[in-house]
Amino acid sequence: MNKDWNGNLKSTFVTLGASNHTEKDREKNDYYATDPNSLEIFLKKLKEDKIELHNDIWECACGEGHLSKVLLNKGYNVISNDLIDRGFGLGGIDFLKIKDKNVKKDILTNPPYKYAKEFVEKALEIQADGYYTIMFLKIQFLEGQSRIKLFKKYPPKYIYVNSSRQACYINGEMSKKMSSATCYCWFIWQKGFKSEPIIRWI
Repeated sequence: MNKDWNGNLKSTFVTLGASNHTEKDREKNDYYATDPNSLEIFLKKLKEDKIELHNDIWECACGEGHLSKVLLNKGYNVISNDLIDRGFGLGGIDFLKIKDKNVKKDILTNPPYKYAKEFVEKALEIQADGYYTIMFLKIQFLEGQSRIKLFKKYPPKYIYVNSSRQACYINGEMSKKMSSATCYCWFIWQKGFKSEPIIRWI
């Protein structure tokens, strides 16, 4: 069962206005579920590197819970939501419309790639200092004129590059594995960090 902290979840995470990305677009183009084993490997590496996540973690594009379930099994207190209701967590929540401030939770997700930059910016905008934003992204996320502005304002603290190619699954179906030609990384931002990123390999 998905664990939430005390309080009225609906009142805290309310859908505010129309989404700037449609359900059709999200379903067709942006639902590529992460292999849970990718998170297992990453968490093991963080433990080896003595990097401790906070106990409260927000999975804000949870899909069918592929990442949330791993975190729950590790004992984290996880809140899960998504724009689309896929039968796990709370559906109908557009993360990019959230108005909360000073959020005292780590935010970990594989965002819809089309809006990955916006997800990172939103997470760091609403988080309290010291908390982590962790995104599973293609290595190509490092490229681009618009993203260089993001990196100058919010430099990642760590970038974990998967030396073995990791897989995502089209529409969450484990039988529909995407090509392994893509290199994925775990990007870690810590709110308030302003120095040079550290690159590590898994």
